Amino acid sequence: MPTLVFVPKILLVTGEASGDLHGANLARALRQLHPGAELIGVGGQKMLEAGVRLLPHVDRVDAMGVPGIRQLVKGWKTLRTLTKYIRREPLDAIVLIDSPGLNLRLAKAVAGTSPPIIYYIAPQVWAWGKRRLSLMRRTVKLVLAILPFEENFFRKAGLVCRFVGHPLLDDLASAYDKIQERAGLGLNPDGVVLGLLPGSREQEVRDILPTLLGAVQELRKQTPNIQVVLAQADSVSDALLKHILSKSDFVRVIKGKPNAVIAASDLLLIASGTATLQAALIGTPMVIVYRTSPLTYQIAKRLVTIPYVGLVNILADQGVVPELLQDRMTEENIVYEVRQILENPERQRMMQEVFQIIRQSLGSPGASQRAAEMILDEIRL
Repeated sequence: MPTLVFVPKILLVTGEASGDLHGANLARALRQLHPGAELIGVGGQKMLEAGVRLLPHVDRVDAMGVPGIRQLVKGWKTLRTLTKYIRREPLDAIVLIDSPGLNLRLAKAVAGTSPPIIYYIAPQVWAWGKRRLSLMRRTVKLVLAILPFEENFFRKAGLVCRFVGHPLLDDLASAYDKIQERAGLGLNPDGVVLGLLPGSREQEVRDILPTLLGAVQELRKQTPNIQVVLAQADSVSDALLKHILSKSDFVRVIKGKPNAVIAASDLLLIASGTATLQAALIGTPMVIVYRTSPLTYQIAKRLVTIPYVGLVNILADQGVVPELLQDRMTEENIVYEVRQILENPERQRMMQEVFQIIRQSLGSPGASQRAAEMILDEIRL
């Protein structure tokens, strides 16, 4: 009698551009460990290229702040379609990747009728929304944490949690040569290079980039030979950047190479988010900026329970990097903070020393591989 071979069927669900990248890396690791695994998902192009069969007529939901009517309708349709699919299809596991706005609602909708739910890149409930912990306890079987303090936090909250390391480490070189990176981007090897990372969502770019450009214009008056390079996320359209940069021909736009832009720069003006940690791991000093709608900011201000917004400062447990948020994100303040860092080598060195400590705290590369192993182990139980 032939031996039956177990073929796991796993649903991967994410909503953000960064989640698409992490979902793709996880999918590759799952296929490496179990080549016959059937992977279905909600994501983007990167997950599709990694061999995930994307569900038809289900759009990835990219959302920030207080959602508008279109986002609410889109999210509701996605949630309804996914709920019906999960109740209909025989699945061995559901892996939720980041995007708590969608994924926690999905977990609640299918609770009690679904296969094991595993959360990879968990919601940052330690910073806000601790009321969501009770929902996670009821619905999530395993949390795969990517930040070192999260394992203890979730375990204390009554969840099964394992630290797998941070997936960003899988996409970074062990070291970068600034001169080589500049040559690869067509930049002059000498002089100051200022890198702009205004976010991966188009609304972020609209809210942040014009103020950055105004500050850079003033900096160029003080330092005429400064070179400015902007890292364009794949999720940001060429048309949007062309419109905003129409009067800023001094900015060199580089698409799809954030690590190279970060490594080539002396200093970064960077939107709060995962990219700040990416920059710290590479070792480039930065100023964190962010602006959103007044309503979203007021809601977030009441929910956030920690003193910092930037991941770098959260992990360091100190304000090692300046944070210019909302009304403090002005051209004058940006220029001031940039000058303070560029003209103070000791401050740059201090930042980089803290960045090195943060990198060591995140463990070794291989987060996607470890997460895949734990997901398959959970299925086999």
